Amino acid sequence: MITFYPGPSRVYDKVPEYVRQAYDEGILSINHRSSEFMSLLEHTNQLVKKKLNVPDDYQIFYLSSATECWQVIAQSFDGLSYHFYNGAFGKKWFENTKKIKPLTIGYHYEMNKVLNLSELDLSGEDGLICLTQNETSNGTCISNKRIAKIRKEYPNHIIAVDATSSLGGSKLNIENADIWYASVQKCLGLPAGMSVMICSPYALEARNDCRKYYNSLNAIVDNAAKSQTTHTPNVLNLYLLNRVLATTKNVAKISQGLQDRMKAYLEFFETKVELKPLITNSKVRSETVLVLQGNPELISKIKEEAKVEGIMLGNGYGEHKNGTFRIANFPAIRNKEINSLIEFIDKSTN
Repeated sequence: MITFYPGPSRVYDKVPEYVRQAYDEGILSINHRSSEFMSLLEHTNQLVKKKLNVPDDYQIFYLSSATECWQVIAQSFDGLSYHFYNGAFGKKWFENTKKIKPLTIGYHYEMNKVLNLSELDLSGEDGLICLTQNETSNGTCISNKRIAKIRKEYPNHIIAVDATSSLGGSKLNIENADIWYASVQKCLGLPAGMSVMICSPYALEARNDCRKYYNSLNAIVDNAAKSQTTHTPNVLNLYLLNRVLATTKNVAKISQGLQDRMKAYLEFFETKVELKPLITNSKVRSETVLVLQGNPELISKIKEEAKVEGIMLGNGYGEHKNGTFRIANFPAIRNKEINSLIEFIDKSTN
């Protein structure tokens, strides 16, 4: 089965080989307080910084999922949280935070519009601005240029960014925000079960002193200083992340390749009257998730026929569930698989 599902998605070809090597090397059984683990963690951090262009003074942490990152962020920072979203996952982050911090403020904006923070009063001197850089449900993104503008306009706020379906695929200017997080089952091409969280010195200085949660940010930071984790982590995924990053290109080159692929997709779908991109504004269209809309009956037919042909397309999500399907444009997906998908869609819509 060739999968274009936008998470969990296709893993890199070498992952099965790396899993076997992890077993042979005893990685699956090492103690997370051991020198072997600490060495693995330190080396993986170095690779994350090198391949994803993370500033040297930022710190890298590993949690169970992007959803846990929601929890940790909400519990670790005082002041208001302002959430800007145009899709289902940004809204879920807002709703989750509001359960922990009832005064959390959410602002929904149209998915084909460029984010404009001036439409909401952020006059407070502190607090969090929470952005979904790549919205997996509808295929939108917030550009580096826009995030840099937000950083300049709101220097006293902590800027937190959900990059779940872009980290490892899109070239992100990490220095323009304070917290970035992503699960590994999308652009990083790994099995689900771990997330990466990247924090600036400013964010870590601004955290509160709450220690009532086992996996609080304070406990995470304290253990990271010893090259350890609070809990027994997903050692296998950490090892796989290490092996994958050691062999992949820098994210700037990966991003250019994905942009070229997306351009080819869009040129192809310009020839298809029945299927059109949900996002018409190129300034906010994702380079890693393409959402196509059409007649619900046609969408259902294409997905069913694709499955028979050994191709797994992503279902529509949320309010777009019935009238769309999603195509992951992640690095682990091979060009020949994309060609197979285009040939299939061309045939099924003629």
